[in-house]
Amino acid sequence: MSEVDVPEAITQAHTREWARVVAALTRRFGDLDIAEEAAADAFATAVERWPADGVPPNPGAWLTTTANRKAIDRIRRENKRDDKQKEAQMLYDDDPPEPLGAIDDERLRLIFTCCHPALALETRVALTLRMVGGLTVPEIARAFLVQETAMGQRITRAKTKIKAARIPYRVPSAEDLPARVSGVLAVLFLVFNEGYLATGPDTDPVRHDLTAEAIRLTHLIRDLMPQDGEVAGLLALMLLTEARRTARVSATGELVTLDEQDRGAWDAALVAEGHRLVRERLAAGVAPGRYQILAAINAVHTSARDVRDTDWSQVVALYDQLVRIDTSPIIALNRAIAVAELDGPEVALAAVDRLEDRLAGYHAFHATRADLLRRLGRSQKSRAAYDKAIELAGNAAEIAYLTRRRDQLG
Repeated sequence: MSEVDVPEAITQAHTREWARVVAALTRRFGDLDIAEEAAADAFATAVERWPADGVPPNPGAWLTTTANRKAIDRIRRENKRDDKQKEAQMLYDDDPPEPLGAIDDERLRLIFTCCHPALALETRVALTLRMVGGLTVPEIARAFLVQETAMGQRITRAKTKIKAARIPYRVPSAEDLPARVSGVLAVLFLVFNEGYLATGPDTDPVRHDLTAEAIRLTHLIRDLMPQDGEVAGLLALMLLTEARRTARVSATGELVTLDEQDRGAWDAALVAEGHRLVRERLAAGVAPGRYQILAAINAVHTSARDVRDTDWSQVVALYDQLVRIDTSPIIALNRAIAVAELDGPEVALAAVDRLEDRLAGYHAFHATRADLLRRLGRSQKSRAAYDKAIELAGNAAEIAYLTRRRDQLG
């Protein structure tokens, strides 16, 4: 490989091999801190040596070997080998986990450790992005609008808690697996949603770096757990949402709602992949979970060439199925939006108003009320609802859209 290809080779190796290297080191040394530092040192060494020595035939093996040496050097330097071996026993489980076939992968062990329910949700997100995704602490801090030192401390405390709580480094048993997978998917969905509709006042309204990372990690879990329906459902949901990314914000920085988007600007390849996953889950004949139903709803929307072609009866039927397994008021709000297209804004508004006690602090509740009131010709009440939605919204593109809609009222 020529010298000009080396930076790209290092970038590709980081994308493909970071999680594998960290996972292998964690398995061997039983210490996330050692694994993280040694992996980072190995990649830094690659940056120094590959331009002169050339890219090795097997970059992953080279990085793992180099990282292992770095880890051993650190342990020797600290002269605490016995202590480190004792620590290793906390994480390194001598008894193999219950056989789970192809999903007993080192990277999956790492993902489940980072997403352990003993850790706070925000900590699981940060640890997963660092240990599995390979994002740097400054990158994670910027993504979630946190000071770099605070984010570093959050990750350090998480690694300390994993040791102190003796969280095992393993794939959960078959009995615990569904609940634990659900926890992992919740972390990835949170990362995706922050990218899809960024809440920071000084950030881009759509954060492609976060949506892309969430999709990449979900692809990884899909590769490791190909039979899990909810993993496939979440991946399909992300792909069908990401397909519309370039059409979601106008040239003037305003949110473009689904009904106004240029459907020709959607990413046809992502739509096709999302639809394929949805069809695959339908063909499985297994009762769908939350993410699979949400993906199916998105598949209906992205199947329509024009918003007027949307099969709203199918959308409402899918929401009816979803509310039976997810009692979230946000799901009920989204169902009401679909009901408005089928049964009219008056019926939908009655359903939305019943959610006020639980959604009074949620900007989308007020934005939905504002739109329904506008359609019913109740301009004064609509304006007040728009004002509340603008006050609560955190996304710059959404605020611009809501402001324009409010100012269009008579």
